[in-house]
Amino acid sequence: MTAASLAVRRPATLLAAPRRQVCGLAAALLLQLAVAAPMAAAQGDAVIARVNGTEIRASDLAIAEEDVGANLPMTGDARREYLTKYLSDMILVAQAAESKKLQDRDDFKRRLAYSRDKLLMEMLLQQEGKASISDAALHQLYEEAKKQMAGEKEIHARHILVDTEDQAKAVLAELKNGGDFAAIAKEKSKDPAAQNGGDLGYFTKDQMVPEFAQAAFRLEAGQLSDPVKTQFGWHVIRVDEKRDRPVPEFDKVRDQLENFLARKSQADLINKLRAQANIEKVETAPELAPLPAPGTPKQK
Repeated sequence: MTAASLAVRRPATLLAAPRRQVCGLAAALLLQLAVAAPMAAAQGDAVIARVNGTEIRASDLAIAEEDVGANLPMTGDARREYLTKYLSDMILVAQAAESKKLQDRDDFKRRLAYSRDKLLMEMLLQQEGKASISDAALHQLYEEAKKQMAGEKEIHARHILVDTEDQAKAVLAELKNGGDFAAIAKEKSKDPAAQNGGDLGYFTKDQMVPEFAQAAFRLEAGQLSDPVKTQFGWHVIRVDEKRDRPVPEFDKVRDQLENFLARKSQADLINKLRAQANIEKVETAPELAPLPAPGTPKQK
């Protein structure tokens, strides 16, 4: 159990580090776009290949990159070649599906409508998030975050995690008799941090489960805790240092601030639309049968 495994799940704070999300493309909609009538090409959108007369353009490769690129190990020309083949195969299979009139099936139409709505939602949210980001907004958010962090304490601590209270008491006695904390952690702790001598690094109080945090933050530097029970087992904690949490430089957290602004603007838009909408839940609606998987023959 590292510091991360001890951490409490909580909403992202201003200077947390949420991952940047990328808009995905629903497969059904991509299939429909692949066989749609060709549209006027944007300037500079080069034709990469043609499949039975259907053009694959550079913008199509970009969409495929968004959709499946994260799972591809290759780079450069090999990556480009794979994506081109992927799109070619998609068009060929889509054309074969159209020849069998699969586009006329009710389940296809429902999936296509769902995929269209999902893609429109993702594109609007992405646009809204991008529009919310400016230098002025970023610096204002940074200053607000600095005020929130003012005086916030963090500690650098180590711990040894064992299964039972008796084991924790034995570890504590060994430490009080002069035992080396790091060596004992490597020998007896069941936490992955044991290989680093039980070192959890720096953390704030709200980053740990309550029982662990309360015990750790009561200690002064150099002190050992009594055995502490959490959902993970029994801990013996030693605090190495206590300090005010340092405020990171603006440039080092700019990406996090941008992500926070984007997410906030997206959430605000959704809440606004919900407030304006007339949403009616029909409690007596009959239970719907699940849609068949794509390509499943109709039951006669």
